[in-house]
Order: sequence, then C-alpha cells, then structure tokens
Amino acid sequence: MTELLRTLYVTTPGTSLHLDGDALRAYHPDRPGRKLLPLIRIDAIVAFNGVTVSDDLVHRCAGDGRPITWLTRNGKFLARTSGPTAGNPHLRIQQVRIHDDPLRRLELAKAMVAGKLHNYRQLLLRSARDLTGDRQTRLREISSRHADSLTSVRDAGNLSELMGIEGRAAREYFQSFPATCPGTQPGRSRRPPRDQANCLLSFGYGMLRASVHGALEQVGLDPYIGFLHGIPPAKPALALDLMEEFRPLLVDRLVLTLLNRSQITDRHTVALPTGEVQLTDDGRKFFLEQWSNARERTWPHAYLDQEIPAALLPLVQARILARHLRGDMPSYIPWTVT
Repeated sequence: MTELLRTLYVTTPGTSLHLDGDALRAYHPDRPGRKLLPLIRIDAIVAFNGVTVSDDLVHRCAGDGRPITWLTRNGKFLARTSGPTAGNPHLRIQQVRIHDDPLRRLELAKAMVAGKLHNYRQLLLRSARDLTGDRQTRLREISSRHADSLTSVRDAGNLSELMGIEGRAAREYFQSFPATCPGTQPGRSRRPPRDQANCLLSFGYGMLRASVHGALEQVGLDPYIGFLHGIPPAKPALALDLMEEFRPLLVDRLVLTLLNRSQITDRHTVALPTGEVQLTDDGRKFFLEQWSNARERTWPHAYLDQEIPAALLPLVQARILARHLRGDMPSYIPWTVT
C-alpha cells in the first residue's frame, strides 16, 4: 500500500480495504496489524487485480467524489467508480455538439495529434543530443520526418487520413527505440507486451489513463465522448484523446530513462510461458515510486507561461479543453515543450 501525491496505490494481492469511521483500513492475512489511513489524506484510490474493496468504502468514496480505479497487474484499466457526475451539463451538451460537427471535431483531433507528434520529436531530438554516429543520425532523420508529418496533419482532410498519419508516425517512433535505448526491441507490442520496455509502457499508460480520466471528470467533461477516437464501445475515448500529448514525455521518457540507467532488473519483470512479460510485485512498487517522483517534476507550459508539475498537467489541459468547448478559446492548445 503506497500513498503517492494523495493517490493511494494498493498492489498486493489478497489485500482488502474497508471503511473504519473516517479512515481507510487495510487488511492482509499475512501482514497482521491495524493499518489506518485518514480518508481526508486521499484524493483517489488505485487498486490492482487481487485487491478487494468493501461496499461501505466504495459508497463512502462515491459520496465524497473520491474515484476508485481498478487495474490489472500490468496496469490495464478494468473499472472505475467516481460518484455523481460533476460539472455543468451544458458543457457536456456542447461536447456532443462538437463531436457531431465533422469540421470542428477534425480541428480538435488535429490539435491532439499535433501535440503528440511534436512531443515525439522533442523526445527523439533530446535523445539524439547525447548520441553520436548512426544512432544519432537515425533519430534525427525520424524527427525530421515527424516534422513533415506535422505539416500533413495540418492539411489532413478527414479523420481517416489524420489517423493514418498518426499511425505511421507512431510506428516509426517505436521502431526507433533500439537507437534510443540499446537492448530494446523495435516496435510496440501491447496485447500482450513481449519485452520489458513494452511491459513498462503499458503499465505507465495505465497510470496516465487513470490520471487523465479523473481530470476530465473533475472539470465536468464526459470521458467517453472523444474527438480523435470517437465513441468506441466501453472505452473512455476522450481520455485516450487527451493522453496522446502526454505519452512521449510523461511515460516514454521515464521508461527509457529507467532502462538506460539499468534500473530495471530481472527481479522487476517475469516472462510467462505464453510470451507475455509482466511486472512482479517488486517491479510494480518500484515503477510507482519512480512514477511518483516523475509526477513532481515541473514542465514549462507555453500557453500559461509558467512551470506546471507533471501531476497537474492533465487537469490543466482538461480545463483548457473545456474553455475551448464553451467558446472561451478559439482553438484547443495542446501541451508541448520546445
């Protein structure tokens, strides 16, 4: 049980969480003792597979507006409770209207893809600065093609064309990982992850998704009505939309740093007979500690002209998106760094 930045992560299978007055009580049969944590200290709970949460605690957290998110051992989203819907319903009505307007939806989707590709380029260019020879040349060539892709994004005439541009750029980006981090495999494998890098990426994206989902609910947006990803069944499309600009610098950068520094060892992951690579209990605990440290880092925000902690960036961007949907801003401005 780890409390990080007012989010409680509970990773140990067999743990049960209960309401005890105005506190959360954690119990595990192999770890005797009374572990209490005042609810006032917790803004959110993330429970991994194998952790149970009592009905009375779920009801109390829902009443307080304290979300509980359930994830698999590798960080894949399972379920979420959050209590009554927050925010102004007129904002959600406007969200639906813009989703149904092909031109406005396309412009929003373009901004989100542009933010992602821009931050792809920044990560590759920053990595290239510390390299020489063929590895440096490869990263700079890919970042140059991403610059061309940004022009193509601007000129895309429909969502299918835009998704094609994004897909090609993403494939080339993940193919570059061996140049960025020797020893990693090229490409992205997700279902299931086949190596340490992809295992860590999937887990990190799960943490990011929970953060973005909560930020959208906090400002009163519907996480399930997206612009880039549309409205796929049972998927929080707007959360997936808003994640795009954060993936390269908040998750990929952390994963590559941990691997390049050899901080991820064999005790952190395990390869199953099926070929899937999973985090061990030690691996989950270690990554969550590193994730928490990374969330404390401040990043420049060009639009606000100030430094923003990584943990608050999803909320800041959700508010910027809400302002655009309400008509207070002429366009959505994604978070990018230079």
